[in-house]
Parts: sequence; structure tokens; C-alpha cells
Amino acid sequence: MTSYNLTHLRELESEGIYIIREVAAQFENPVLMFSGGKDSICMLHLAIKAFYPAKVPFPLLHVDTGHNFPETIAFRDALMKKHDLNLIVGSVQDAINEGIATEETGVSASRIRLQIPALLKAIEDNKFDCALGGARRDEEKARAKERFFSHRDDFGQWDPKNQRPELWNLFNGRKKMGEHFRVFPLSNWTEMDVWQYILHENIDIPNLYFAHQREVVNRDGVLLYKSDVLPTIEGEESKVMSVRFRTIGDMTSTGATISDADTLEKIVEEVASTRMTERGGRADDKRSETSMEDRKKEGYF
Repeated sequence: MTSYNLTHLRELESEGIYIIREVAAQFENPVLMFSGGKDSICMLHLAIKAFYPAKVPFPLLHVDTGHNFPETIAFRDALMKKHDLNLIVGSVQDAINEGIATEETGVSASRIRLQIPALLKAIEDNKFDCALGGARRDEEKARAKERFFSHRDDFGQWDPKNQRPELWNLFNGRKKMGEHFRVFPLSNWTEMDVWQYILHENIDIPNLYFAHQREVVNRDGVLLYKSDVLPTIEGEESKVMSVRFRTIGDMTSTGATISDADTLEKIVEEVASTRMTERGGRADDKRSETSMEDRKKEGYF
């Protein structure tokens, strides 16, 4: 890796740490949203650096769909234990049981949108006034509209047309009772930046990101992991292939990509040459042109 790239990564790291420290300074009860994916892992890594040798001064929140990859949950729990972190779990299944979310049915059923009421309930129950997220502007066009400090009204909703200006490194965290902020320290990072940073820092990540043999089904051009929670289609055939996941989410909507990249170096090379977007394999993003923005307006990550 060239010295230029290292300088670039250090600038991004410094910016992320600065934003995380701003959150600690401006808000009374922040939380770090953690999915077990590479972006939230990098954000946690920055938070650990930001407050070292003290512990991260706020808890972590994972919204569990109940259909997460088992490897993700195992990795999450091991990481929490390693760094002695306080983890809060918001449950989609609990939201369904309590009647604040309705389970989808059919072969395209997903719990992605059901994370919204589970997340908003966790924020309200714990009275969080800020939630740090690992979203990046290069991921998706709706993400590109987001500021570092993103205001949410007292219903947890986002208005992309009414965002506060961010001049230089001045962030406005003022809010009314019941409102909160979403803050995105990795906004200026790209997928390549994340992978180069993971490689340079030697950060542990779930093995789902590395190429491995897995039974998948091709559904509308998306390779989905064949699991007990994936709705079945009669006559649909599965195949064992060498695949890896570029994003990690709900098993029913997170698509795999055919790959032999089984090391971090190979992943960096693969990302540098691919022409498919990172979220190109997400079935939930294919429901409409505005899927992500619609979810974000309702309170999604």
C-alpha cells in the first residue's frame, strides 16, 4: 500500500474520530448502532481509538431481525466480550409479538423494513438522543443525501429537503425534546477505503466476507443463502458455490457474489476491479427505485 493511501486513510480516520468525540461532547445519551458488518466494525474500531485507554463511553445497539447469519451473531458476541462493551439488542420478533410490526408473507417476504419499529422503540425506550451509524455516502443514492449530523423528528423520521448546513467542521446537534440525531462518521469513506483500512489495521471481520462454499439459490439474479428462514419456491434448485458477501444483513435479502477472494488482499483487488455496486446484491433495494430513501424517511438506519 502506497504512502499516499496511508495518508488518505489517516485523514479519514482522524475525521471519524473527531466526529465520534463531537457526539460524546454534544449529546447526553448516545448509542453506537452495530450490525456486525464491516462498516460498523470500522466505526467501533474508531470509537475504541477515540477514547483509549478508557472504555467506549456509550452502549452499542444491534437490531436483530431474527434472520441474521449465525456467524454474524457469534462474531458480535465475541467482540462485545473482547472489549467489555455494553450491548443492547432490539428485536424484530419482539416488535412482531407486540403488534408494532407485521410479518410479511410470500416468497419475497423480508424483515428489513420491520427493523424500523424495532429501532425506534429501542431509541425511545432507552431515551437515546443520538445514534451513530456506519452508513457511507457511496453506498446508495439516498445515503449520498445524508449529512454527518442528520436530524430526526420526534417520530424518528428524516426529511432530506430540510437538513442543516455543515460548514467546515461545525456540527449543529441542537434538538427539541423527543427528537434525536443519526450521526455517520464514515460518510466520506468508500468501500475501498474501508477494505484498505481493515487490511492496514488488521481488523477482525466475520468469515462471511471471505470466499467459502455455501448453498445458494438464484432468485431474480440475486444469490440468496438457502436457509430455514428463506421462503421457498416450488421447483427452485439450489447450488453449492464459492461465494462471499459484500454486505451483511438479513439472510432473506442479502445476496452473495461469486468469488474466490479468501484473503483481505484478494478482497481489495476484487473491489478495485468490480463493476457492480456494493448493494447490487441486496434484494431489499430492488423493490423500487426509492426503496432505501423511503425506509430512511420512516426511520431506517
